[in-house]
Amino acid sequence: MNGPEFIAATAAILFMAFLAGWFTHWLISRITRVTRSDMDDLDKMAQELHQAEEELDRTVIHYQQRDAELTNKLHQTEAELEAAMDGLRNARSEAEELRSYIERVNQG
Repeated sequence: MNGPEFIAATAAILFMAFLAGWFTHWLISRITRVTRSDMDDLDKMAQELHQAEEELDRTVIHYQQRDAELTNKLHQTEAELEAAMDGLRNARSEAEELRSYIERVNQG
């Protein structure tokens, strides 16, 4: 094989490799091509995800406010209970003092 034949054979092999690579690229891009309906579906899912995240944020804020209200109400109820228990303690003490006074008066 002389020089020009070698160059022609090498050029033919390189051209065939180029065609095989180009065809493979074309075939892969055809198979994996994203269609407009796929993009529309992705846009719709992105919008739904955004709406779901906003709803989650609103729900979290609502429950945080509700938790604060219930915590405040609990503290108020605990304060009222403490006041009622103090009042009951005082009433029992006063009742005991009155009983002992009545017993002293009755005995003496």
